[in-house]
Amino acid sequence: MPEPANSGGWARWRDLTRILTARNLKIRYKGSALGFFWSLLTPATTIAMYAIFAGILKFAKGQNYLPFLVTGILVWGFTAGTLNDSLFAIAGNANLVKKVWFPRVILPLTTALANAVNFALTLAPLLLYLALDGVLDLSHALWLLPAAFFHLALCVGIACLVSTLNVFFRDTQHIVGVGQLAWFFLTPVFYRPAMQVEAAAHVFPGGWAGLAYLHPMTGGLAMYRRGLMGGDPQLVIVPPGISPWWIAASCAMCLATLVIGLVALRRGDRSFGDAL
Repeated sequence: MPEPANSGGWARWRDLTRILTARNLKIRYKGSALGFFWSLLTPATTIAMYAIFAGILKFAKGQNYLPFLVTGILVWGFTAGTLNDSLFAIAGNANLVKKVWFPRVILPLTTALANAVNFALTLAPLLLYLALDGVLDLSHALWLLPAAFFHLALCVGIACLVSTLNVFFRDTQHIVGVGQLAWFFLTPVFYRPAMQVEAAAHVFPGGWAGLAYLHPMTGGLAMYRRGLMGGDPQLVIVPPGISPWWIAASCAMCLATLVIGLVALRRGDRSFGDAL
């Protein structure tokens, strides 16, 4: 459906964005007795399970490894949740898309925003755990601002791209299922970035191992961990011998994903009605 000539600016659609974001949050816990309390209980349970089994299996080796791990797991949850929910952000709203004109970007955007709100709630049990473990260090909390900004940009871009592809190629949901697992293992969630850099050094010798930071989640996780746990920046942000400026590569990839997603959605918008 073509855009009406008097469609106005983005401010006109602010209420729709808020309503759809709230709807997505309510759907997540529809019929649940505990409702939004699960946003706190789920990360708390995740932390407890990793703490118990890491101790039993002697998996938590190295200083502050368990806080390092659970921080990565919860941050990854934002990305994974957006990736899964965005599959039907457009395809699941076929009647709305075919009958009413509005900026289609609102659908994947509200999917990402709903997951962002859920992620913000998970930070409460994470902060409590880090404080109880004695590793919470907010002296570098400003790192959390770019971490959150670029992470949200990445998730919006992913949501736009995946939701558009799933309208035209229904195999997308199966590809996402397999690809998400591969992406998880390629992300330094349970291993330190130094291992990723070492692997990259075999592919890109001659001082170009920092290209590992072209993975958008590599820099993002580093910034989150720096903001929440402090620590030596040469160990938390980048391994020794790697320029901190490689963090900018991760940030640039987040923005590139956003641009690619927006372009894909805009081009697909022309045929959404026919495909749905």
